[in-house]
Amino acid sequence: VSSDVAETSGPNFAVDDVMAKATSENFSVASRLLPRRYRDHLLALYGYARFVDDIGDLSSGDRIGQLQWAESELQRGLAGTATHPVFVRAGRTARALGIDERPFLDLIAANVQDQTTLRYRTFEDLEAYCNLSASPVGRMVLSVFSSYRPETVALSDQICIGLQLVEHWQDVSEDFAAGRIYLPTDDLDRFGVDESDLGQTRATPAVRRLMAFEVTRA
Repeated sequence: VSSDVAETSGPNFAVDDVMAKATSENFSVASRLLPRRYRDHLLALYGYARFVDDIGDLSSGDRIGQLQWAESELQRGLAGTATHPVFVRAGRTARALGIDERPFLDLIAANVQDQTTLRYRTFEDLEAYCNLSASPVGRMVLSVFSSYRPETVALSDQICIGLQLVEHWQDVSEDFAAGRIYLPTDDLDRFGVDESDLGQTRATPAVRRLMAFEVTRA
């Protein structure tokens, strides 16, 4: 971290710690079977997405303020004037591939929403959140492989939303412990599930029926 703004407003994550998580993701971030030109871009985009997510999920202090710092540093990165290495790399990739600011900003917006929205009433509300938190990553990857077209974007969005839902469904108890519930409250009511049921060590029959429904939907 080299700028005064980053020192006072940005998170204190070490970049190496952020990038080390690439090897533990459910899917290969940048397979060594890929040509170097692809791998470098994928790692730059992964670093950005993981860094922003870590601010929203793990950072101490004022997370919204830190996400606002991230947005400012992003704008500098897109202009080629960033100082933080994550944003330097992401900006370089964005300029090289012609990726506009929208998907980068959407990832920040999703993490801001995580600080302020702890429940979702309808599935449509949750789907809109997933469009901010997951779809942008797929769109970036399409740009890496020169495959960004209306038909591929539509398919990618569906895949990314489905994968995001799967992640939420595998982390129900963990999210509940953190004060968040991604299961739509309309669905909890429909299946007769109380919020407190989500924190139990064993799933009730009603919770099992709810989760079967949500997994099928994903």
